Amino acid sequence: MPAWRASNGRGAPPVVSRYRRDDPNAPRRLPGALRFLVFAGVLAGVVLIALLTAGRPLIRAGVVGWAWDNPSAITRFDFIAEFVREDLGAALNAPAGTDATEVGFDVQPGDTITTLAPRLLQAGFITNEHAFLYVAMEQKLGDHLQAGVYVLRKNMTPTDVAQALVSAKVNLTSVNVTFREGIRLEQMTALLETLQTGVSPKDFYDLTKHPTPDLLKDYPWLQLPEGASLEGFLYPATYTLVTASSGGPFHVTTADDLVRMLLDKFYSAVGPDRMNVPAARKMTFYQIVTLASIVQHETALQKERPLVAGVYQNRLDRLNGFAPLLGSEPTVIWAIDTAKLATIPIDQWKTYFFWANIKSRIVDVQVPPELQGYQTFQSTGLIPGPLSTPTTSDIDAALHPDQKAGYLYFIAIKDGTNVYAKTLAEQNANIKKYLP
Repeated sequence: MPAWRASNGRGAPPVVSRYRRDDPNAPRRLPGALRFLVFAGVLAGVVLIALLTAGRPLIRAGVVGWAWDNPSAITRFDFIAEFVREDLGAALNAPAGTDATEVGFDVQPGDTITTLAPRLLQAGFITNEHAFLYVAMEQKLGDHLQAGVYVLRKNMTPTDVAQALVSAKVNLTSVNVTFREGIRLEQMTALLETLQTGVSPKDFYDLTKHPTPDLLKDYPWLQLPEGASLEGFLYPATYTLVTASSGGPFHVTTADDLVRMLLDKFYSAVGPDRMNVPAARKMTFYQIVTLASIVQHETALQKERPLVAGVYQNRLDRLNGFAPLLGSEPTVIWAIDTAKLATIPIDQWKTYFFWANIKSRIVDVQVPPELQGYQTFQSTGLIPGPLSTPTTSDIDAALHPDQKAGYLYFIAIKDGTNVYAKTLAEQNANIKKYLP
């Protein structure tokens, strides 16, 4: 058969290379083993790409689960952190709720972000512990965490919560305030002006001067005359007030709290038995407190109090147009101070000198008409209300005045005691003898 009719065995002409086997210009073919390795590498790349796309969730789930068992890895390896962030998704920026009310949250000594997470979840400040822990680690909250009280809200995101546990700390402190015996409510107000208690002096004064119906309703034992202040019922003692370094939801002591503390102390110290004045005394408890406040300012000696109370009770019993007036100097001083304080701003009361002695003839001292009842050298009868809050000893003296000797007069002498007299002549003699 002619050469041009030769076939390759399948009815087609044989493929004849343009190049001879030994032609140096012929292209070189890769060995079979090498071609397989290249193919395998390409295939592996395709498979890896497929795993990182379609299979990424499976890989992420495995990595994330391991990461929370080994949380330090989240901050050490970026790709692990990326997987965790991707897994948390919208939870990282989702607020726990919509309530914007500020609430105090306690961080105890020794707390870590791990111990805080379940407590924050239980309190409703977060809805996902892992979301909080992730941002806490990202912001290095553990390095700045301190024990204290922090202001949080339930509409915060995990990031907001983590930031607030650094920046929203509030320092609560206690301040002891001592109201000594014999001071009037304006002096108490002035004292509050000198201290950082958090209690508004003006609010305190307004509430004590004009108690609200709600306050009076909670203290039915007060039985005040119409329009009367709380003077006489703010018991002298030391009180602990709570204040904060900044505003917040914490219950710090308010003016209302302080007034209630004072009234509660009065009730616990005086007790209901003293308030149930015997009918034979022919006085209300309010009048007893008023008389006791005069006794308080006339003597500092407990043994003298029943006798001083007896003098004033004798005068009250014998006021018939011929008996002496009540004649108590502290009542007149109280009226003078009251008139002056009405012209001075409250924030300046702290510089006012209370209870200054009267320089002129006391019988000639004039006071405003609304205070005339306290000018006991001109007006008869018991004064309209207390001068200050008396102690239990003063109240006991007013409840049980010593009237046996029938004294109507007394003067204070240098040793601090009093000398008593039944008649004006005896009183003048004592004045000549003891007050040359």
